[in-house]
Amino acid sequence: MAIDFGRLAQGVATGAMGQYNAEVAAKDKLRGDVLKAAGIKFYNETRPKYEKEMKLYNEDFNAVKLAHGPDIANLFGDADGGFYGTGNGLTLVNQVLKENNIDKDKIKNFKFSTQAERVAEKKSEFQKTEDQMKNLIGPGGIGPGTAKMQLEGFGKDDSMMDTQTQVTDQTQTTDTTTQDTEEPPKLKTDISSLFTPKPDVQGVETKYNNIKKAVNETMNYGSPMYNSSDGSTTFNIADQFQSKSQAHVQIASQMTKDDDSINQFDAVARSKQELDNQTVIPFKVIAMSLGNNTEYREGHGKANAMLSGLKSRTIDSANTTVKRQVKNPETNKIEMQDTGVSIFQYLTDVYNNDLLKDKQSGKVNSLVFKKFLENIPPTIMYGDQSVKSVIAQAHESSFFKL
Repeated sequence: MAIDFGRLAQGVATGAMGQYNAEVAAKDKLRGDVLKAAGIKFYNETRPKYEKEMKLYNEDFNAVKLAHGPDIANLFGDADGGFYGTGNGLTLVNQVLKENNIDKDKIKNFKFSTQAERVAEKKSEFQKTEDQMKNLIGPGGIGPGTAKMQLEGFGKDDSMMDTQTQVTDQTQTTDTTTQDTEEPPKLKTDISSLFTPKPDVQGVETKYNNIKKAVNETMNYGSPMYNSSDGSTTFNIADQFQSKSQAHVQIASQMTKDDDSINQFDAVARSKQELDNQTVIPFKVIAMSLGNNTEYREGHGKANAMLSGLKSRTIDSANTTVKRQVKNPETNKIEMQDTGVSIFQYLTDVYNNDLLKDKQSGKVNSLVFKKFLENIPPTIMYGDQSVKSVIAQAHESSFFKL
């Protein structure tokens, strides 16, 4: 049987054409899927994110301008991206300013761009991308490979379709509203020359806050309140422990400044003992000196300190002396020995020599003094005034030694 080569050739040509048409249709579908996904992502995600960022960008700038003035606001506007546009601009700027000093003379010589110029530049960049997207998804044809190449950079690691084709959006702005803002963005090299780090005063607030937390937590002065937004812990101090907590923290903090080898938890116990030595023990010594099983109760909040078991309603501090316990070598018993020092002189000696003093001023620490004063029973008199009021007035006028 003869072979009809003409019909065979026609059949082959027809099959090839059919295959070609199928491939074209598949490519068109792929192209359509890629562009459709890119368009949906651009208008549903990228553009709204851009608009949100621009709104926050202006709000951040205005907040910094209001707080620190236009020069500082423009300075951080010209810094590498990240300070504005998150809604946390003022917080980030404050963090940098807290840790650094600004050279006010150098800043005068810097030429910063304006907020209007920066906004216009951002809008221009986004408009270019939007125009590119319109060209891609408008009438006319480009192949799926070309579409994919054109769309490279429109987003990162975002699957646009369930095929292996991925498209990214080159103007997609990072949603920084959920980023960790503990570390502020880096400053440009030329701008960073305006800043010099502030001296580390004790690591200052961090170490102080750690001590404060350790004191209040260990001593149960108040209930802790955890702030999930920044990870900090504050304490709602009970009224009766307010002054005690404050004085305790002051002494513990000073201890760690004077001796770096003391950790915050050791400081809590040692400073509590020192706090008692300065603000409680002197009054227990007075109670013991008065005899008759006199007992002392320290003051707190609205409750006055008290000496119970007294024979009289008040104590004449100028003419009542302090006694101390000594061991009689003959009888081997503990006896009370008169020191010849009046209660008034004893308390002024405690004020002058024992209470914590601020290193710079040399004056008695105000918070330790507050607790000391709170612990003076109002029944201890000096003439016709209470010793409590006399010492308070002398402290207020910086007139000590009495």
